[in-house]
Amino acid sequence: MNTQGGVKACESCGDRVNIGCHHQKMSVTSRAIGLLFVYLPILTLPFVITSAYLTYYSLKFVGAQNVKKWGDFLPERASHRYNLKNQIVMDGSFKLSMAQSKLFWILNCTWYCPYSVGLFEWHAYLVKVVENWWCPFGHSRKNSYTEGAIDQSFWHIYPEEKAKLTEEDKNNPIFTADAEKTEG
Repeated sequence: MNTQGGVKACESCGDRVNIGCHHQKMSVTSRAIGLLFVYLPILTLPFVITSAYLTYYSLKFVGAQNVKKWGDFLPERASHRYNLKNQIVMDGSFKLSMAQSKLFWILNCTWYCPYSVGLFEWHAYLVKVVENWWCPFGHSRKNSYTEGAIDQSFWHIYPEEKAKLTEEDKNNPIFTADAEKTEG
């Protein structure tokens, strides 16, 4: 049993996802299905990429500048710790296991994972920018949209429409750079 200072690892993780303390308890079949499910989303990547670029260009067509690109969400190539020469692999008794292949880990850890994470982070960022542009209305999760902060929302650029906003929405630094000047 994994312990940390005498406390079970899973009971001391707080807000972390508890996975390491359960993995080896799962059946081989369950783990194999889980591995398959990790790679099935590859089939959706063309659609997600298309969606992200459509969102990116929709922002450009309505006048957005300084919008981050997918590459801004990718790690620098030189920051990867391993390459094909020094890639570590798992030891194991099953000789056909992909986990014993350097190429498997390079493709996963250098390409699939960072490009997927970067894609979804970029897409989420773009959707936050779109939301801040068209809908500068507060709600319980709006404070998490700061990464997509904009200079002025669609409503802020029209004085007669801006007047309809609540004071909180008129002066929210996520929707208007003017708020930052008055608050700072």
